[in-house]
Amino acid sequence: EVDFWIIPIIQGFVQVEELVVNYSESSDDDKSSPETPPQESSCVDDIHPTFLVALISRRSRHRAGMRYKRRGVDKNGNVANYVETEQLIHVHNHTLSYIQTRGSVPVFWSQVGYRYNPRPRLDKSENETVSCFRAHFEEQLKNYKKQVIINLVDQTGREKIIGDAYLKQVLLYNNANLTYVSFDFHEHW
Repeated sequence: EVDFWIIPIIQGFVQVEELVVNYSESSDDDKSSPETPPQESSCVDDIHPTFLVALISRRSRHRAGMRYKRRGVDKNGNVANYVETEQLIHVHNHTLSYIQTRGSVPVFWSQVGYRYNPRPRLDKSENETVSCFRAHFEEQLKNYKKQVIINLVDQTGREKIIGDAYLKQVLLYNNANLTYVSFDFHEHW
């Protein structure tokens, strides 16, 4: 009976834009030579195709919080500051979708203090983490079937302890639907 008073809301972002690609403004290299006969376009959309692009981001209500205060995973497999972003492109009566999720590394860890970039620490053992890590990725795979995990933590500095714990959990989980990639921004900066 209280449903009338409840307003569903999300914390997120939505933007929809129509884009028109104008191929006639090509460079001199792209133009055909005088020997090449002009080609007829079969459709107006081929001359100036129109794309409808939508971007939708939704932040989870579980474990939302300030950076450095909310980290890691909880006992139910929810990770801190989890966001799902979907990009939709509609063109020629076809809709394409790409979904990216992000969140804190799904192990028990924290950062204590308010100074810039406090040193991370593991809060529970590897064995205590296994079931929560598994719960997190079972939910992810139920929703998305396959996932590519991109680990962005510093692989050699103060975040190494978190990256190593993450990789260890992925290896213990050993699921063929997960692909693990480590990308260290500090190395490529």
